[in-house]
Amino acid sequence: MEHTSSERAIAEGHALWDNAPCGLLALDTGLRVQAINDTLLDWLGHDRADVDRLASGGDLDFPTLARLRDEADLQQLRDHLHELRAQGRALPLTLRLFGKDGAFFSVELVSLAVRDASGRFLRSHTAVVEVTGRDRIERQIVARLRLLQAITDRTPSRLAYYDKDLVCRFCNAAYAAGYGLTADEVIGIDLSRVLSPEVLPDVLPRVAKALNGESLSHEAERPDADGTPRYYEVHYLPDSHDGVAHGFFIELIDITERRRTEDFVFNANLDLEERVAQRSAELYASEQRFRLMSHAIRDHAIFFLDPDGGVADWTESAQRLHGFERGQILGRSLDALFEPQDKELAGLDVQVMLDVCLEEGHAEHEGWSQRQDGTRFWSHATLTALRDPQGRLQGLSVITHDLSESKRLADVMARLNEELQHRVTERTQQLDAANRDLDAFSYTVAHDLRAPLRHIGQYVTLTQEGLDPAQHHELLQFQTAIGTAAKRMGQMIDGLLEYARLGRLSIDPSPVSLTPLILGIVGRLRAENAPREIDWVVDPQLPVVGGDAILLAEVFGQLLDNAAKFTRRVARARVEVGQLPAVGGLHTLFVRDNGVGFDLAKAKSLFVMFQRQHHSMDYEGIGMGLALAQRIVLRHEGRLWCETAPGQGCTFFVELHAPSTDLELP
Repeated sequence: MEHTSSERAIAEGHALWDNAPCGLLALDTGLRVQAINDTLLDWLGHDRADVDRLASGGDLDFPTLARLRDEADLQQLRDHLHELRAQGRALPLTLRLFGKDGAFFSVELVSLAVRDASGRFLRSHTAVVEVTGRDRIERQIVARLRLLQAITDRTPSRLAYYDKDLVCRFCNAAYAAGYGLTADEVIGIDLSRVLSPEVLPDVLPRVAKALNGESLSHEAERPDADGTPRYYEVHYLPDSHDGVAHGFFIELIDITERRRTEDFVFNANLDLEERVAQRSAELYASEQRFRLMSHAIRDHAIFFLDPDGGVADWTESAQRLHGFERGQILGRSLDALFEPQDKELAGLDVQVMLDVCLEEGHAEHEGWSQRQDGTRFWSHATLTALRDPQGRLQGLSVITHDLSESKRLADVMARLNEELQHRVTERTQQLDAANRDLDAFSYTVAHDLRAPLRHIGQYVTLTQEGLDPAQHHELLQFQTAIGTAAKRMGQMIDGLLEYARLGRLSIDPSPVSLTPLILGIVGRLRAENAPREIDWVVDPQLPVVGGDAILLAEVFGQLLDNAAKFTRRVARARVEVGQLPAVGGLHTLFVRDNGVGFDLAKAKSLFVMFQRQHHSMDYEGIGMGLALAQRIVLRHEGRLWCETAPGQGCTFFVELHAPSTDLELP
């Protein structure tokens, strides 16, 4: 009787195993099937006969029953079982399984380890949960989030969302780029880490109002990622639900160009008012009458034409603007009102305008109009075809707008722009003269400082010769320091002289082949840095550019010398010279090394004379090479910039013109 109950319990256990609502599976570490229930077999499109047939040749492995997508999925399953064997449990694993008919479905595997009495791993006990619907929903959510990100990334406005704890939960690419970051770097961090300390006191009170449910808008000046000041229209919009703010949206719209235009117009108006005040009383009175007239003449007129183009209805507004009485104009064509552009083609302009209106339903005309007394005014006329519900033409409406004042103002602004352009040219010439004077002054000062430095060096040498090293050791150290400082100052003066010389130097651009020029510099540096092993990699197809060969050799000499210097502590130094694809007649060269690099965010004075990014005790130099290189590149109307990070090497980019470009070098 007990044996029968045991058999019944085993049978019930098998029934529960086979008919469980989820798939059940037992695998060893070789992916061989130790057990599988009917639920999972049904999902895969197999039955027990298939299992027996597939296993008839030996052990049945799981990939034979459920084809996985690729080797990567198979490796994930192996890793899952190895983790289970080592730790007794493993994280759930999501896979796509392919059934016998080729259809796939998504499952999640949750496994426990089954071990013998000695603790040896026997097999997995794995529950297989069908999650195709959840996987589809997750993919749809991810796709929608990606679409939302793509849409907002293509928006020029800078958009972001912060929760009530001031943590960024979403931003588009423009918002992150404005702070020199990527969207992934901004999302998840506090507002105080995104904004600079100078901006926070202005922003936080507005954020507090937004979190209290108040919408705000204002204009503000904000520095760009490179420190350039720009103007923005800033909007704060609270994210409120049931009267509680859970966060806020922020939008920054760049209005820099608009502000610059407004400032330009404002300054132009000030200049105009200053010149008007200096005119004679008669001209001033005429200007006042002109202003009064510009405010008074802003009338519109409306009248109607019949289908043949004759005036059918003449309103009071038309009589007031054009001066014709009703009886004088009815039945006449538009030729009586609009003056033709060409006297020999009188009537043609009006006929063309009518034809366009009848064909497209709308037409516009701008030009001179005549009044009944023979006077003219500049008008803008809009013609609209009037049709009944069946599309039959009933006539045409004509709306005329007097734009005489606008045209006069446009002419005044054109003359004003010409005068302003002339003044800008004069100011530019004055600035060029001032820069030349400043260069000459720098040269004179630097030249006159050389004599006192020579005297200091000579007196230090004479004093050192008269002192006993044993008795005056400390004094000799001080004098050596003085001599070193004088020598360094001499080098700085030489750099200042060279900097001033470059400002006065006349450049006559000619084609310069960069490959032999740079190979010559590399040969010199290879000899100077012997016996160091430096991998010099130079693109043999470097372009031909327009410029001064000697000055360009100095630019690349400085960059390659720096690369050799700052890779001194690298076990295997590598310096590469290459090029980017040319764009619009501009060639971009780069010099890349695997040296120590530096923090570019802190290198605000990278191209300033005598500014260094490393201590002089670590690397020699006085900090003038990059300043000279930049000035030479600027004289060639090019660009010089850098990309680097501490411990990640450094890359300098040089942008130069092709020799065919007409360079207007100063």
